[in-house]
Amino acid sequence: MNKDPFKEYIRESEPAKRDKGYAWHTAIGLQAVDGLKTSEYLVHTAVWNIEGEISFEEANALLQTYYEENPTRDASDRTEEADKVSARIAALLSERAFSLTPNEYISIHSVNCNF
Repeated sequence: MNKDPFKEYIRESEPAKRDKGYAWHTAIGLQAVDGLKTSEYLVHTAVWNIEGEISFEEANALLQTYYEENPTRDASDRTEEADKVSARIAALLSERAFSLTPNEYISIHSVNCNF
């Protein structure tokens, strides 16, 4: 993906689209920092969400269905993981009450970890 599909939304004057565009851009960028690549399907799903056609919950459901119908054959392919994590991050960043404090960070990670 050479062109950033979210750049237009980030500059968008409509606050809801701008905020969602920024959230998706950030979420996908965080995956790239970890060396993970997201799918074109995720980008299309994100655009549907930004445009208000689907909610974050519906985006997650679409991703779940997509990967059930198109299972990864290569064990080293982490695209599914990158897509699903990106969707979760975008949803979290879009929550008005979300604040990444140390306690929130611990709370997010404690869901999947036994301390």
